[in-house]
Amino acid sequence: MPATAVDLRTLVAEECANLAALRQDLHQHPEIQYEEHRTCGVVKRELDMIGVPYAAGLAGGTGVLAFVDGPGERAIALRADMDALPIAEETSLPYASTISGKMHAGGHAGHTAILIGVARVLKRLASQGALTRPVTLVFQPAEEGGGGGARMVADGCLDGSRIGRPVERAFALHGWPWLDLGYGATREGALLASADRFNIQVLGSGGHAAWPHTVNDSVVASAAIIMALQTIVSRRVDPLDAAVVSVSTVHGGTAGNVLPESVELTGTIRALTPAVRAFLHQEVVRISQATATAHGCRAEVGIDDGYPPTFNDPSATADIRRAMAQTFGATRAVEYPRPVMGAEDFAYFGERIPAAMFVLGLHRPDSPPMPALHNPNFDFTDEAIPLGVEALCRLALG
Repeated sequence: MPATAVDLRTLVAEECANLAALRQDLHQHPEIQYEEHRTCGVVKRELDMIGVPYAAGLAGGTGVLAFVDGPGERAIALRADMDALPIAEETSLPYASTISGKMHAGGHAGHTAILIGVARVLKRLASQGALTRPVTLVFQPAEEGGGGGARMVADGCLDGSRIGRPVERAFALHGWPWLDLGYGATREGALLASADRFNIQVLGSGGHAAWPHTVNDSVVASAAIIMALQTIVSRRVDPLDAAVVSVSTVHGGTAGNVLPESVELTGTIRALTPAVRAFLHQEVVRISQATATAHGCRAEVGIDDGYPPTFNDPSATADIRRAMAQTFGATRAVEYPRPVMGAEDFAYFGERIPAAMFVLGLHRPDSPPMPALHNPNFDFTDEAIPLGVEALCRLALG
C-alpha cells in the first residue's frame, strides 16, 4: 500500500509534534566529537519507544545504527551527524547551551532530531505495509573533524554486518542558513571539498637580531614560504579547478631582539577532485622545501589527510531532486550553483556506494541574514524539521 502525498504529510505532521522540543533539548546539551554519550542515549531512548531495533557502541562508542525493515534484499541509508563544536554560544536563547565552551553551531542537533522523526514515520509506514524497501538509519558521531563517518563505515554500517541488510545507496542533508526556509538544493558531482591539514617546521639558526648576517633566518624564510605557497593556486593549478592553500597560523620567536631557530606554519589544503588534491600535497612539500633551501634553511613538511571531496552520484542526485520536488514543490527544489569549499565526512559513504547530499533551507525570508554555520550566534530553524523529515522519508520510499 503506497503512502500518498496526503498520508505521508499527515504522518510527518503527527510525528514531528514534539521534535522542536527534542531538538532544543539536544541544543542545550552539546557534546563534541566522540563524547556524544547523552545524545546517543536520547537516540536510543527514542528508538526504544517506537520499537525500532538498533546496534549501538559503534565508531568508538557513541555511534548508533538503526534499521526499519521493508521488502527487498538491499537497503538505503539515511545519515545524521550528532556532534557539537568547541565554541562558546552567544545566542542568549532560553535553550542555549548549558555546557561552557560548547554549542551546536553546525546544526547537528537539528539533523539528529530530523532522523529521529524519520524513524517514527518509517516505523508507522512499515506497520501499515507501506514501506517499499529496508532503511538503515545512521546516527554518527564526530563529523566536525573527527572522521566519525569513516569509523561508522569501518564498523559495518553499510555492509549489513551489524544490523539489517547491505546498503546500496546513502543520503544525507545539512541545514543551510544561506537558503530560504521551504527550499532544498543539491547539485550533481562535487558538492564539498576535501580538507587536509599541513604543518611546516622551518629550521634555521638563531641569533641576535642586530647581526642578521650571522644567522640563517627562519622568519624571513617562513615569510617567503607563505608567499610562495600562494602561487600554487594562482600559477600551478588550472584556473577552472577550484583549490585552496591557506596558511592559518604562524608561531616563532620569544623576543624582539632574538631571531628564532625555528618557525612553525600550519594551514589547510582543499580541492574538489582527488587529482588536484594530490597535486596540492606535492606542491606544498616541493615549494616549502625549495624556498627554505634558497634562504639557507630547511623545511620539514607534514600533511595530515582529512576528509575527501564529497561527491554526489548522478543517479542518487536524481533521487534527491525527485524527493525535493515532492516535498518543497518544483520551483523550490533548486540546483546549488557551485561547490562549497567546506568539507563533510559524508564523503566516506560516497567512496563506498552511490551517495548524495542536499541542503535544507533555514533562513526565514522575512528575517535578516542568519548567522553562518560555526558562528556563536547560530541556531537551527525548527520550522525546517518537518520538511527535512518528509524529504528523507520520500527518499526512503523511492
